[in-house]
Amino acid sequence: MTKKTIVVTGACGYIAQRMWPELSERYHLVALDVGEVMGNGTKLADVRVCDLTDSDRSSYLNHFKGADAVLHCAFVSPPGLDAANWQDHSDSKFQAEYVNVGMAYNVYRAAQEAGVRRVVVASSNHAADYLERLIWSDRLELVTPEMAPYTDNFYGWSKVAYEQLGFVFATGQVGDRPLEVVQLRIGGPRDDADLTKVTAGDVKRMHRGLGAYLSRRDQIQLFVKSIETEDIGDENGVPFQIFYGVSGNSHNFWSIVNARRVIGYQPQDNSQVNFADRIAEIAREGSE
Repeated sequence: MTKKTIVVTGACGYIAQRMWPELSERYHLVALDVGEVMGNGTKLADVRVCDLTDSDRSSYLNHFKGADAVLHCAFVSPPGLDAANWQDHSDSKFQAEYVNVGMAYNVYRAAQEAGVRRVVVASSNHAADYLERLIWSDRLELVTPEMAPYTDNFYGWSKVAYEQLGFVFATGQVGDRPLEVVQLRIGGPRDDADLTKVTAGDVKRMHRGLGAYLSRRDQIQLFVKSIETEDIGDENGVPFQIFYGVSGNSHNFWSIVNARRVIGYQPQDNSQVNFADRIAEIAREGSE
């Protein structure tokens, strides 16, 4: 069976590298990034260095030709800004996120112009941060992908823009055909479920870490199914979906019902089981 060709933007970054070995075995990967060095300081082989923020798509369009899908994981943060600080409300942060929205547009356009069928985007749970605040203030119990994505920070705003731009392309009103688009609102893709940061008795923070947890193997499954599921049409036939990227956690506060239904996502991990010892430890410390 011929392997699918998948373009991966931000190939040297954490999200892409967390599943790189398995994706490399399953697909022919075309790695794109602005550099060749990964977070651990080593070089990633066969990276095609390019700047996807450049509005002149002719400089990188050829990299997209012949691909079956694109995994858009690239993210730009100017020098001096912490990419992980989603709570940065500075003018500089807005300008950085504005550039990222432009890059998402370039990726959609390049994919469409090159004849790529589908784009799978690493969005973020921060697209609906305001709704999460309602959860922790006991005014809401569950957030679903169907809810309007209200956020309260520039990082989340850029992810909402990714999603809305993706829908525009999926409707078929741009270019000569609909572009199939899947947005994955990644939760907490960290192997400790952030429980090392939880102090004794902080039940809500523990709940947040457990509910946001996305294991490595569940992340791989979610991306693979988002690439390979044949029909991702919504109730109106538009090839567009938003899925939350979390494992099958007992503490989930983001719904993955549609991911189970549309692409057959069957998470194998549950943070309550995986971190039972740490949960008990936090509970014991809080009662002392």
